[in-house]
Amino acid sequence: MSIKKACYEECLAEYSDRLAAIALLKQHRPYLEMLPSLRRPYESVIPIPLPIIRLRNSTSTSKERQAIKVTETTLLPCDIAFLMCDPEWKIKTGVEIFLFIYRPNEDFSDFLGRWRQTQVLLNKEYEWIMPLPNQHIFSEGANSIYPLFIIFPETPERIKRGLQGASLPFIDRIPTSVEDLEEAFPDNPAR
Repeated sequence: MSIKKACYEECLAEYSDRLAAIALLKQHRPYLEMLPSLRRPYESVIPIPLPIIRLRNSTSTSKERQAIKVTETTLLPCDIAFLMCDPEWKIKTGVEIFLFIYRPNEDFSDFLGRWRQTQVLLNKEYEWIMPLPNQHIFSEGANSIYPLFIIFPETPERIKRGLQGASLPFIDRIPTSVEDLEEAFPDNPAR
């Protein structure tokens, strides 16, 4: 039995919200501990759905030996990027977590391939195209990038085995209601 596109879309929409992103990170404790402030978690993570980066490549001309910066804007193959942000200084830290949500009819090589392609792209100099409310934040690349995979009960067992074999963190999708999130984060300034 395969998942429906609506399940993927629901998951993408849910984890685009900061509260749901934090609730997701709570399910994988090593990533929750990467938040710059556990006292102010809402201000410590910026979720960017279907993220775009600007790659910078240096090239030189043979006559003048000058370096020229060439930029290229590209969509990352992940579903959501979680950028960690210091709530006090309002700057992005060096940690980035990339969420990969299992897509309908995706096989293990496609699923894992999206993470590998993300690694290749982020191995260059890059900066983020930030969401409007966060455009003031310095958005250079990261020191450390981490993947997190979301699978569903209907996801083929071979994908779960493959992620375990590759030692990659994954979470079985459990739907979260808005009421559950508000109960978990009563001091949330956004609601």
